[in-house]
Amino acid sequence: MPATADAIRAEGLTKTFKKTRALRGVDLRVRSGTVTALLGRNGAGKTTALRILTTLLLPDAGRAEVAGFDVIRDPQRVRARIGVTGQSATMDELLTGQQNLETVGRLFHLPAGLARRRADELLERFEMTGAAGRLVRTYSGGMRRRLDLAASLVAEPPVLFLDEPTTGLDPVSRGAVYRVIRGLTREAGTSVLLTTQYLEEADQLADEVTVIDHGMVVATGTPGQLKASAGQSRVRIRLQDPAAAPAVLARLGPDAGQDGRDIAVPAPDGLASLAAVIARLTPVAAEVADIGLARPTLDEVFTRLTSPDAPGPGAAPASADADLAGVR
Repeated sequence: MPATADAIRAEGLTKTFKKTRALRGVDLRVRSGTVTALLGRNGAGKTTALRILTTLLLPDAGRAEVAGFDVIRDPQRVRARIGVTGQSATMDELLTGQQNLETVGRLFHLPAGLARRRADELLERFEMTGAAGRLVRTYSGGMRRRLDLAASLVAEPPVLFLDEPTTGLDPVSRGAVYRVIRGLTREAGTSVLLTTQYLEEADQLADEVTVIDHGMVVATGTPGQLKASAGQSRVRIRLQDPAAAPAVLARLGPDAGQDGRDIAVPAPDGLASLAAVIARLTPVAAEVADIGLARPTLDEVFTRLTSPDAPGPGAAPASADADLAGVR
């Protein structure tokens, strides 16, 4: 991979399908050795952008480089340096898990022995060694997803595209995928572009987050920066009984707000504000069931930045956000 600070860089990507503008000048970057999460509602244009970056779709305007190569001028070089996991598993059900991974290795021109070793390593990494000799048609949905992700890593690509990789996985399997992604960036320096419906996933994994809405980038920054933009922290108090609210509110002053059994108070100083609220509530402590500091979440950022309306003139049609099954 040519020396560059960015594993992925896109500028002004535009794509129109008939009268639908799927992308409207999208700028995007993924720094080498980091994870960037691309967030957006269904139809926002996330997968359209991924299809362009993985050479499956040509943009109408703009440019993009992946692993230092232009996606339009050098698509073969880009493909040789990327791994892709789409929204649906694409393994051969009539082969075993081991055979599937070895076949992918051979398609990447790995020697047979190396392909076998890579398959063994990945099956162990994804905690699937016990199922290596079983036909994929006997796998659960979660096992197929993990095998599909393993297949995208056989050739040890420097850049990895993950399109909602943990959809349908149980919490244990999702945790295994998280550990693998963290290990790839920490140990191998892999650069990852991730789309996900799970905002806590982006919060846990991403070094940077880009939010896209109706084909346009509406925010970018670290998870902490974006959460800070959503507002200040709050002290949240849950009452034993809503009838106690007047007595508790009287201790907190005019900035407190009530919603049933819950009371919220601005906490501009974080833990210091929490300590101050606890001190004020000491005389009515018996009325409090729970109290804690609630910081802004990516859910709040996402809700504030993206439109809840059905996809409008700028959203991508279903055919544009198809699965990334055409490139491994």
